[in-house]
Parts: sequence; C-alpha cells; structure tokens
Amino acid sequence: MDAFTAGLLQRIKATEYDLTRARETGDDFLADVEQEELDDLLRLAAEHGVEIVANA
Repeated sequence: MDAFTAGLLQRIKATEYDLTRARETGDDFLADVEQEELDDLLRLAAEHGVEIVANA
C-alpha cells in the first residue's frame, strides 16, 4: 500500500470516528461538516481506485 492510499484510508477512518462522535453529542453543525469531509474523501478514493472496506 502506498503512502497516498494509507493516508487516505487513515483520514477516512478518523473522519468516520469524528462524525460518529458529533452525532452522539448532538452537534448538528459539526456532524454536517464531518459528513461533507467524509463525502469528499470517499469521492477522492473512488476517483483513485482506492477500495473502501466497511467495518463489520
């Protein structure tokens, strides 16, 4: 795995965590920001052929 892929996957994982925390604490604004960030990261991954595996 190259550095780009590893970094992107790490950012996706961190953003998913932050999104979950924002939702759990009821911070709607932060949840919206994190969701937008996640959408951008997932789009970037798709554009570069990075496979995202959902956690079970």
